Amino acid sequence: MKNLRIGTRGSKLALWQTNWIKRELDKLYPDISISIVKIKTTGDKILDSPLAKIGGKGLFVKEIEEALLRQDIDLAVHSMKDVPADLPEELMIGAATKREDPRDVLISRDGAGIKDLKIGATIGTTSLRRKAQMLHLRPDFVIASLRGNLDTRIKKIYTEGLDGIVVAAAGVKRLCLEENITEYIDPQISIPAIGQGALAIEIRKGDDEVEEMIKKLDHKESHTAVFAERAFLKRLEGGCQTPIAAHGIINEDDIVLYGMIADVEGSEIIRDQITGKGEDGETLGVELAERLLKSGGSRILEEIYKAGNQ
Repeated sequence: MKNLRIGTRGSKLALWQTNWIKRELDKLYPDISISIVKIKTTGDKILDSPLAKIGGKGLFVKEIEEALLRQDIDLAVHSMKDVPADLPEELMIGAATKREDPRDVLISRDGAGIKDLKIGATIGTTSLRRKAQMLHLRPDFVIASLRGNLDTRIKKIYTEGLDGIVVAAAGVKRLCLEENITEYIDPQISIPAIGQGALAIEIRKGDDEVEEMIKKLDHKESHTAVFAERAFLKRLEGGCQTPIAAHGIINEDDIVLYGMIADVEGSEIIRDQITGKGEDGETLGVELAERLLKSGGSRILEEIYKAGNQ
């Protein structure tokens, strides 16, 4: 192979992530010409509606996957948390990179932590998962829908009079914006999004040459944790419209997987955890999902889907 084309969104964070992948591949394969192809997705075009109302995070990958299927690109780089549980039949995740900090963070206007924010503080987030967990902790919070690139969201704290926003630590760190962070949120308070902090390299099935090339970027522990989380997601058939979360922690050969299902307003949250061998991570993800469904999660999800179809 003489040329390798990487497809990505055009946001500052997406380009940072893709350029990082490109640099790693350049080191491994100095004789190959590697180029970046920017693709505008539906999620990038529609900025005035919450993701849950316009189809969820899959809107950030659909057009890129179509380019991959047309062979306009050879691989795609996504934030793992944006990749739906079900991929097109002809595609696969060929590698999961080493995970950045998976936690959520609070960026507040006045430097107050979550528990110290004033009564009735307005918090911006695009995520139903974050909304539910923040309201469960602080039912007095007012949640404001927040869209846009990360730097735009930070600016909105001041332009829209927010008391704070909750975003992913990984993006803030990658863009060197850590000085804005007020508080790293304990994952026991806000369980991270499935796959948060890892990058997904998506390729065509059967493209053995590209698969072999990117295998060297796959990080074993991150891969194990993320694929366990994604098995949990797939069993719940969840997406951006449902407040669900999972977080896998690897300890040598073992994995501890935490999971959560909540109602949209955070008044009811069901959490559980499961421990086992890392090699059984995906099986454990399904088992944890089953446990939560039996503990009341099934009823919560049915009510959410019913409300969404009205």
